[in-house]
Amino acid sequence: MSFARRIVAEGLGTAMLLAVVVGSGIMAERLAGGNVAIALLANAIATGAGLIALILMFGTISGAHFNPVVTLSEAAQGNLPGREVLPYIAIQVAGAFAGVAAAHGMFGEPLFYASEHARTGAAQWWSECVATFGLIAVIIGCSRSRPAVTPFAVAAYITAAYWFTSSTSFANPAVTLARSATNTFAGIRPVDAPGFILAQLAGAAAATAVFCWLYPAVPANATVAGTVAPGDFAARSEQQ
Repeated sequence: MSFARRIVAEGLGTAMLLAVVVGSGIMAERLAGGNVAIALLANAIATGAGLIALILMFGTISGAHFNPVVTLSEAAQGNLPGREVLPYIAIQVAGAFAGVAAAHGMFGEPLFYASEHARTGAAQWWSECVATFGLIAVIIGCSRSRPAVTPFAVAAYITAAYWFTSSTSFANPAVTLARSATNTFAGIRPVDAPGFILAQLAGAAAATAVFCWLYPAVPANATVAGTVAPGDFAARSEQQ
């Protein structure tokens, strides 16, 4: 697949993801009548469903990272050339802001306006570290053992993480930056974004190290996404 197609897929996929996250957050907040639990439930379900569709749609083109920490992890595993890391991250961030603007346009909001939603403190930073660790763990574990289920596993994990983390699981630096530009249910104050991003980077680095050790190295003829067939995984496990 050409680099141009992969970059466009990453940008478009990330934009559509943010449109789902922010748009469903706005809709949920408006319909929930002040019930935050119902709004969060609706936001989580919509995000998980949208994520499955987007990974299935773009996965065979760009790998469907939609997330700088996923890109960095893939590069660390040798699944993405180093020269492509910065373009991937740049288009993910640009796509994320475009998705916020698209969601705002659908609901009659200003295209961008700084969030006033406070999300800070050690508990929320730790939550982001845990959420991102789990996300990378799911991606590495499933893509190396059962690649066909990876889109569903990732979406299921993110849906669950909305509820078991105090931060509601951003787990994505591009998403974090873009959500600082929406003063809606999904927002985060710009001043709080750096703490989230540092925690996300730490969680991703730890998960990459741990799960690349837990799972055997991929065969030399593996796909660009770093996947192996279950039989290959079992055979290599027996050799360890």
